[in-house]
Amino acid sequence: MGTRSSKHEFVALLVFLVAGALILSNGFMARILAQGPQVDAYAQTEPIGLVLDLILDEYVRAPDVDKVVEGALIGMMNSLDRHSSYIPPEAYRLMREETKGEFYGIGVKIQYDDEKNIVVFTPLPNSPAARAGVHAGDLIVKIDGVSTTGMTLQEASQRIKGPRGKVVVITVLRRREEGKPDVIDIPIKRDKVALESIKEERVLDGGIGYIRVSDFKDNTTRDLADTLKRFLNRGMTSLILDLRWNSGGLLSASKQVCELFLPKNTLVTYTQGRKSARSNTTEDMKLYTEKEPLLPEGFPMVILTNNDTASSSEIVTGALQFWKRALVVGMTTYGKGSVQTIIPLTKPEESALRLTTALYYTPAEVTIDSNGIKPDLEVAMTLEDQRTLLRQMYDSYKEDPDKVNLQNHGTISGDETAEGTLEDVQLARAVEILEEDPVFEHLIEKYHRDPHETQVAASPDDILKDRAAAQDEVIERLREETQNGRDEPAEQEAPAEEPVPAPVE
Repeated sequence: MGTRSSKHEFVALLVFLVAGALILSNGFMARILAQGPQVDAYAQTEPIGLVLDLILDEYVRAPDVDKVVEGALIGMMNSLDRHSSYIPPEAYRLMREETKGEFYGIGVKIQYDDEKNIVVFTPLPNSPAARAGVHAGDLIVKIDGVSTTGMTLQEASQRIKGPRGKVVVITVLRRREEGKPDVIDIPIKRDKVALESIKEERVLDGGIGYIRVSDFKDNTTRDLADTLKRFLNRGMTSLILDLRWNSGGLLSASKQVCELFLPKNTLVTYTQGRKSARSNTTEDMKLYTEKEPLLPEGFPMVILTNNDTASSSEIVTGALQFWKRALVVGMTTYGKGSVQTIIPLTKPEESALRLTTALYYTPAEVTIDSNGIKPDLEVAMTLEDQRTLLRQMYDSYKEDPDKVNLQNHGTISGDETAEGTLEDVQLARAVEILEEDPVFEHLIEKYHRDPHETQVAASPDDILKDRAAAQDEVIERLREETQNGRDEPAEQEAPAEEPVPAPVE
C-alpha cells in the first residue's frame, strides 16, 4: 500500500472529481449552494472522503485506484435517472463512431460460426473490404499475422480497425465446392466506413414503400432521402416508415428526418431545461423544419411503432402524428422524453458524462417522458412474438446477405406460410389501411386520433414509478454482480434488439 500522504492525495483528487461531476450535473451541488451560506457544500460531500479513507486503509487488497474512481462516477450518475451515465473512454470512442455514423476500418460485418470461428457475415457495398475481394462466408484465421483462434469478436474488431490509410492484412480461409479450401492473404487499406441506419428497404405489392430505420445518426437523413428518391422513381404510391425497435439517436437527425415529410417552418419539437447560471447545457431550443419536404403534402404515409420506439424516433412520430402527416399504427412508444447532453471530461482522460439536461415537448405542448405516444390504431404484439418476428426476419437473410431487403414478415411480404412462420400483423394492418383509399385525407379522417388523446403528459405518479424502476434496475444489477462475484462478469442476457451479427469493422 502507498504512503499515508499519497493516500490523502488520492482521496482529495477523487473528492474533487466527484464535486466537479456534481457541479456539471447542475444537481446536488447546485441545490446545496442555492440553500445559502449556512450550508457547507464540502460537509455534504465529506462521506465520500470518509468511505475512500476506509477503503484505502482497511480493504483486504490494495485497491485499483482507477476502478474506484470509475465506480464512484458510475454510482453518482446512476443515482440521477436511467438515462444519465458515466461513459468510460473506450465506450465514449465507440459512441462517437456510432452517432457520427462512420469510422475508419475495412467495412465488414463479422460473427461467430457454429465452431466459434470468426467469419465474415458480409462486406458492406463499396467498402474497402468489398473492393479488396473479401467474400461473405470467408473465415478470418489471422489478422496481421496473429491467429484468431480463441479471439473474441471485440478483440478482432480492435485489430481490424485503425488509422485511415494504414493497411491491415487479413488471412481468410475460403471454402470451395470441391477440393481443399483456399487460404488467402488480403491486404486492405483502411478508409472511412459508413454505418447504416436503414435495416430493410423494399417496395411491396401495390407500390407501397417499406423502410425500417434502426436509429438516427448524422447520415440517416441522407440515406433515407436517397431511398425515397429511388422508390419514387419506381412508382411508389405510399410509404410505411418502420420505427419499431428504433432506440433513437441524435436530436438534430430527428429534425432533419421530419424535413423530408413536413412543410418548411413546421415545429418539430422544443426542449425545456432547468434554469441555471452555471452552464448553457440546459438552454431551451425550438426546432423547426428549414427545407421543403421531399414527399409532397398528402402523400399517404404510416409509421409503425412499438414499446421499443424511443427518444428521437418518438420526436419524429409525435411531430408527424400531430400535424396529420402520418398515421401511427402499432403500440405505445417507450416514453423517453428527455434530452441527454454529452459532456467530455478531462479526468479520467477521454471519458464523458451522459447527463439529462432537458425534457423535449411534442407540438402538442406535452412531454411524453415516462408515458409514450399512443398509436392512432393499436395493433398489439406480445414481447415473445416481437422477438420471434425479429429472429424470423434475420434468419431469412443470414445465409444470403444479399436478401437483406427481402426479409420474411409472413404472407404480407410474399413469403410462404410454412409451419411456425409468424405473421407481422402490424405491417399487414398498415398495408391494409393504405390499400383502402388512395386519398390520404380520407384515411386521416377515418383513423387519426386527437393528439390530446395520443400525446399525454405522464402523471406525477407515473414519473415516480419510472424513477423507482430506474433505481430498482441499479439495485438489481448490483445484487446480481454481488451474487455472481467480482472476478468474472455476470452472464448477460441476449438483447431484445434485432439479432444482427457483430459490429461493422
